[in-house]
Amino acid sequence: MAEPVTVEARGSDFARLARKINDAGLLDRRPVYYAVRFSLAVVAYLGGWALFWWVGDSWLQVLVAALLAVIFAQFGFLAHDLGHRQVFRTRRPSDLVGLVIGNLGVGLGWGWWNAKHNRHHANPNHEDHDPDVSPAVIVWSTEQAARSSGLPRFVARWQAYLFFPLLTLEAWHLHIASFRALADPAMKRRGVEAVLMLAHFAVYFGAVLAVLPVGKAVVFLLVHQGLFGLYLGATFAPNHKGMPVLTKDDKLDFLRKQVLTSRNVRGGPLTDVLLGQLNYQIEHHLFPNMPAPNLRRAQPIVQRYCAEIGVGYLETGLVTSYGQALRHLHEVGAALR
Repeated sequence: MAEPVTVEARGSDFARLARKINDAGLLDRRPVYYAVRFSLAVVAYLGGWALFWWVGDSWLQVLVAALLAVIFAQFGFLAHDLGHRQVFRTRRPSDLVGLVIGNLGVGLGWGWWNAKHNRHHANPNHEDHDPDVSPAVIVWSTEQAARSSGLPRFVARWQAYLFFPLLTLEAWHLHIASFRALADPAMKRRGVEAVLMLAHFAVYFGAVLAVLPVGKAVVFLLVHQGLFGLYLGATFAPNHKGMPVLTKDDKLDFLRKQVLTSRNVRGGPLTDVLLGQLNYQIEHHLFPNMPAPNLRRAQPIVQRYCAEIGVGYLETGLVTSYGQALRHLHEVGAALR
């Protein structure tokens, strides 16, 4: 078991960094950028479904399914930015557009995912508080592996090899979890969320079955949802997987909690687009309401500041990030093999 991480309280460290970021204007909204990005995403979404209709009864629909998986993931990235109020300052327009994009557009529950993601941001990689490292099927620490039973214990032995194949089920998991969340009476806008998700799947399954015979329809659905889940999972995996998993014994201030559990992925504009600019995960966790296009500009400021105060700042290539995550998963399951 790793020694607990403890530091003295240094709230002023983050305050000084926040002043630098604010003085640079990096928290200012970017309405033109998001207007263009949303427009391109909607055109791509409608164009993808128009292409599906035009191709018709053909095995070429496998390629259309892959294209739509990418487009759905890009909608997911936009919903993520809306959830953090990077697009609009106020909740109402963020929620309205988020419901349209999330529930209606891709069939993911806006309210459920937003609440879960906010819990992740409050305590990233904390095994007691971060839902993203709860031991559902994958286990993330040796302590979780020791306590595991049933399917997680079986999977943990070889989870490094199974991780990416399991991601092909992630979209289905998100859809099911979105519907299950509707059973919670405390959830806001349950009726609206339910209607929008039901409308999505009615049109989605209806369109697929109207164009394709059953066999090809099943293949289309498996490829589309499988690649959609794989893309989302492969985008989020480099951010925290393989980084320190915190417990109740770890005492960290806000800046260190966010930086030490996050990993950046270096790259150029193409990497930014493919990863929804979540490759600047450290900056995003420090300033979650910072508009995505400003994260690249914030990165050198944050990196220099972390070096000045002696806080470890990890940035790797994409392939290296996957390697670190998979090695961590392999080591976690070692005691069970």
